[in-house]
Amino acid sequence: MFSPSVDSARDAGGVAGAVLIPMRFVWPYGGISVYLSGSFTRWSELLQMSPVEGCPTVFQVIHSLAPGYHQYKFYVDGEWRHDEHQPCLSGEYGIVNTVLLATDPSFVPLLTPDIVSGSNMDVDNEAFRRMVRLTDGTLSNVLLPRISDADVQTSCQRISSFLSSCTAYELLPESGKVVTLDVDLPVKQAFHILHEQGIPMAPLWDICKGQFVGVLSALDFILILRELGNHGSNLTEEELETHTISAWKEGKWTAFTQGFIRAGPYDNLKEIALKILQNGISTVPIIHSSSEDGSFPQLLHLASLSGILKCICRYFRNCSSSLPILQLPICAIPVGTWVPKIGEPNCQPLAMLRPNASLTSALNLLVQAQVSSIPIVDDSDSLLDIYCRSDITALAKDRTYTHINLDEMTVHQALQLGQDFYSSFEPRSQRCQMCLRTDSLHKVMERLSQPGVRRLVIVEAGSKRVEGIISLSDIFKFFLG
Repeated sequence: MFSPSVDSARDAGGVAGAVLIPMRFVWPYGGISVYLSGSFTRWSELLQMSPVEGCPTVFQVIHSLAPGYHQYKFYVDGEWRHDEHQPCLSGEYGIVNTVLLATDPSFVPLLTPDIVSGSNMDVDNEAFRRMVRLTDGTLSNVLLPRISDADVQTSCQRISSFLSSCTAYELLPESGKVVTLDVDLPVKQAFHILHEQGIPMAPLWDICKGQFVGVLSALDFILILRELGNHGSNLTEEELETHTISAWKEGKWTAFTQGFIRAGPYDNLKEIALKILQNGISTVPIIHSSSEDGSFPQLLHLASLSGILKCICRYFRNCSSSLPILQLPICAIPVGTWVPKIGEPNCQPLAMLRPNASLTSALNLLVQAQVSSIPIVDDSDSLLDIYCRSDITALAKDRTYTHINLDEMTVHQALQLGQDFYSSFEPRSQRCQMCLRTDSLHKVMERLSQPGVRRLVIVEAGSKRVEGIISLSDIFKFFLG
């Protein structure tokens, strides 16, 4: 397809004697065998691209280029492809991607007439045409795709209207089970049940009242462990055995004073999503009662933002082009929490910990920062793992909580304890899901709607340096305000 004899000054784009600049090429659309070729290889050599760890559909390769103008294309599973969301043009070799490298910010690109000619351009969406200027091998001065505020508002209104038109019945599975706990159950036993069932929370049933009265979650156990730890002694099995859930509710634990948040099967999905966001909870029990006084309630489902997002993705999957905002990269919209100087500014810094941090510091951070997970990074801020609220249930394994000190145990040790637990209920790769800041909002939403995926850590391709984190609640806060 590409002739090795083609080496025009425009295609080579290099500057004699110039210092080569490392350039990262990324193919984020999956495949089995992915290669890169371009004018910088005289179209005669294929550079093999490697999948990014944790992002199996993202391939990348780093190749040093001379400053100037270059064309390139991807060879994916035996077919030549181009990235429609990167600068491209149509020429004698079909549609190819282009890149312009400069050595300093004062460089002004000189494009030949056939490059800037509108008739010679073959770009799917004018909003996505951009020029990338690189100074040190990383993206800088990138002109991100933009849409008008009116289009953003229209997209959000369409999603809001869709959610208002759907009821909780849309979330009900054809079959399934929901584990409930009696409020008179000892805390120790409840702790073990969550661990053995591989679930992060369970609704609470009061047999005397004949009603569901609350939800016991992994955060509850974090607060219980912190309170017992503040009394200056290690947690003992006897302490958990002598305290029932109702005992903590009535006196020991003030967090139980929050009212029980529930919804009915006829409540619309927007109302349910707002209940989750406004109350800072992860699930809302869907409860139905055929009697007017609410007696004999039936627990139908535990509604979550993941299930609601799945409904959105399913409905708009074949018409995503009608919502311009879904095509934007996540770094171009105010969603998620980012490290400084990446993405849109926000008032909440990104919480990260080193693997040698104490378990106490991790639990305190989860509570004080009001987050559900914390990226665990090395000294270069590259992602190693993630510690979540639900990881606390791993301490129930072999009654670990009876012989540990939260101040002395490290986050790394706590995660090691849970390795067998994760392999039984949740693959390790499923826990630590990643994405790139250039991924579209639509792609991120599809990933977050998958079972077990509650957040995506935004990393730099190759280095896995953490750039931010985007959660289910971030998506719904953006759409619903």
